[in-house]
This record gives sequence, structure tokens and C-alpha cells, in this order.
Amino acid sequence: MNATAAHYIDGRRVQSEGNATIDVIDPSDGSKFGEIARGTAADVDTAVRAARQAMGENFDGPWGGMTALQRGRLLAKLGAAVMEHHEELAQLEARDTGKALRVARNDATALARYMEYYAGACDKLHGDTLPYERGYTVLTVRVPHGVTGHIIPWNYPMQIAGRSVGASLAAGNACVVKPAEDASLSLLRLAEIATEVGFPAGALNVVTGYGKEAGAALCAHPGIDHISFTGSTMTGRSVGLAAAERHCPVTLELGGKSPQIVFADADLDAAEPVLLNAIIQNAGQTCSAGSRVLVEQSVYEEVVQRLAKRFTAVRAGTPAEDLDMGPLINEKQFRQVRDMVATAEAAGLKVAARGTVSPNASSTGYYQEAVLFRDVPHESDIAQREVFGPVLALTPFADEAEAVRLANGTDFGLVAGVWTRDGARQLRMAHKLHCGQVFVNNYGAAGGVELPFGGVKSSGFGREKGFEALLGFTTLKTIAIKHG
Repeated sequence: MNATAAHYIDGRRVQSEGNATIDVIDPSDGSKFGEIARGTAADVDTAVRAARQAMGENFDGPWGGMTALQRGRLLAKLGAAVMEHHEELAQLEARDTGKALRVARNDATALARYMEYYAGACDKLHGDTLPYERGYTVLTVRVPHGVTGHIIPWNYPMQIAGRSVGASLAAGNACVVKPAEDASLSLLRLAEIATEVGFPAGALNVVTGYGKEAGAALCAHPGIDHISFTGSTMTGRSVGLAAAERHCPVTLELGGKSPQIVFADADLDAAEPVLLNAIIQNAGQTCSAGSRVLVEQSVYEEVVQRLAKRFTAVRAGTPAEDLDMGPLINEKQFRQVRDMVATAEAAGLKVAARGTVSPNASSTGYYQEAVLFRDVPHESDIAQREVFGPVLALTPFADEAEAVRLANGTDFGLVAGVWTRDGARQLRMAHKLHCGQVFVNNYGAAGGVELPFGGVKSSGFGREKGFEALLGFTTLKTIAIKHG
């Protein structure tokens, strides 16, 4: 299972222009187990040229000239092939990212599901006819942008590629993908599989490398007609600025500090495991993680006790052990989470419970135990900043008005959860919360292929997933015909 130091461009493996490489590190023990190509601006240019050739000058190339029906059949084949290679892809991603094998298998299944969903959507992307003046017929059609660039993060490579690349291909675009340097292996293999099932050369290209090099070159390339970025808020600003320089549309899915709001009438037995899973899933390295739990004062102590018991039982270990969590992705992320926890403790915040790390885990791996903080002030870093680790902040509230104020009181607005049996309150809260998704008496953490996903404020703009994503990967053209 060694990484191959080559990009995937124009239907084949291609060596990097400068032959430079990046070590592939196993997060479970810090060891090197392969190399990937360190992409350059020249490599990005090669990939973009291949994609443009696949589209054709007037969208009449091997990919651009396909009908929606043909694209749908290819995406359906790709979804089926992902399931045939399910274990291979899961093993690649588990080793590359350190996530539990169970989670990686779920991600491979989700990747296949995205391809299946968008396969069925290809020939259902309709335009409209519009009422206008007498003697005219006016209609709208949706056309692809052309070549889209996709910058994919390291936490969910297969899932995020599925919802981004799958929608773009369904809309008729050719794609150039830049995975995170920490997690490229599953997407390189996906591009190979796409060629194996019949995708034309250049329809799906993968250039590996650093964000400041290959990623920046992709954002600045004049041959890219749309950019999809998932990642940190700061990097998202840089991507947006680079795109604005040449009037390139973007979709930005950025960070989150998502609250779950527990009212006194909530079904605590139902809420309890969901509150836990929403923060330990993928070791907390999830943009939509439920990293804050706001609890009505009268049940606060009970919720603290319930969650403390569960946190104490959470175990982190190797992907093969398939415990509650794997390691964090790299040393930088490990130290960032450690530092934030230590700073919070030094400031006097109370730790209600900690999980454990498996004795079988390597001392050189990036393992962070789950940490539960109680009585967290709203203004503290642990309540305001994205930790991106298995760290949960509990804060009490007095009434519904305070719950809304606390929930909306960060720079982010991605997801929120509301736990209450009161139907009127469910709707009031859903309307008052400033975010892209609201889950009532459940929490999807961006779950559901069919559900449009994206944020407001510093969590970004544009929508991925569901049918809505197809609209973002097209432009609307109006055609007015005068016939008397």
C-alpha cells in the first residue's frame, strides 16, 4: 500500500514537472510509508489543459459533447466501481488519515452514494420557459461552467470529493482536483477507477501537492471557470480573493462552531449518544462537529453527568483497532489541539471528563483523548474558536432567548441542533438560528447526500450536496426568440 509519486492527468499517471515529492506520513505512528508528487504551477497547467481538451472549445469534446444520459450512465458505473473497490479505498483512506476503519468504510459507501445520486440527476437539470411579451418565446437553459477546480481537505477526502466532484461532473464540467497533501491516496485511486469505467481522458484530473503551491496555482489559473474549496476560514479568504482577481465564481465551505441546544423537555436518552458522536466522529476533525452543547439550566447537571460518563469511556486507537476515534491527522493539528486544551485548563476551565488512548497506540502517533469541559464562558476561546479535535464545551442557559443569543454568538454559522419536544419551539428556533442547516431532535453533522449543505457568515457561502449543488456548477443562460 505504498503511495506513488505521480499525479493523475489526462487519464494516466504523470510525474511532476520538478520531480519533487512529499512524504506520506501514517498518523497512527508518525512513520513514512510513501511519497506523493509535489505539484507545481506547470503541473496544474498541464491538468487544466487536459480538462479543457476533454470539454472541447465549444463543449464538443470527448466529455463536453456527451449527453446528460451518457454522463449519468458513466457516473452510475463509477458508483458501482467504488463499491467493487470499497475495501481498497477504505484501507487507503484509513491509513492516510488515521481514521477508524469503520469510519473509512462509511466514507467509501458515501462516495458511491454521491455518484449514484448525481448519476440520476444528470438528465433532470431543467431550464424554464418564461412568460414575456406577445410574439416571443423565452426560455432558460443551464450550461456547465467548463473546467472546475476542487480543493479537497484531509478530513473526509472521499466524501467531500463525492459531493463536489460528483455534482460538477453531473452538470457537465471537467474537473481538476487538488487534494490535501496529508490525504491524497484515495482520490488518486478514484481518478484511476473513473478511467477504468470509461470516463474520457481529462474529465477527472488529480494534482497533488501543497496548498500554497499547487492549490494557489489552481485558484489563479485563467483556465479554471469555477472553484470549489472546503477548508479553514483563513485559507478560504485567500481562495476567494484569488478568484475575485479574475471574476471566477467560488463555493466556499469553511469552518464551524456548531451548537446543539438541549431544552429541559428534551428526550435526553435519545440526545445523549448523538451529542457524544457529533464531537468524537473522526476525532472531532469535522467542520460541522457539534462542538458546543448549550443546556437549559434545570437539566444542566444531569446532562453534564450523562456526558461525563460517556466521555470517560471513549477510546482512541489505531485504525485497525477500530475504536471510537483514531489519531489526529498530523503533528501540527495534534499540537494545536493540545495547546488549546492546555490553555483552557490554565485559564481555569473545568474538565468534567477525559477519554483514554489505547495502550496499543504508538507513542509517536498523534492521539488526543476526548475532553469534556463544563461551565464554559461564552467568550472563551474554547467556545468561540474551531478546535478541530474531540473537545466539547458545555454551557448552561436560562431561557430560549439566551439560547438563541449564545448559539448565534460566534463568527460561524454552519449547523445547529435543537433538542425539544415542543413543536412551536422547534420552529421558532429553526427560524432564529443563523446557519445553513438545522437538525431538530437529531444531528446529521452534514449527513445526508440529498440535503443541501453550506454556511453563512465565516462558514462560507454557496451550497454543496443535494440537487442544489448542481445549480452552483452551472450558469443560467436566457434565450429570447421573437417569432411574431
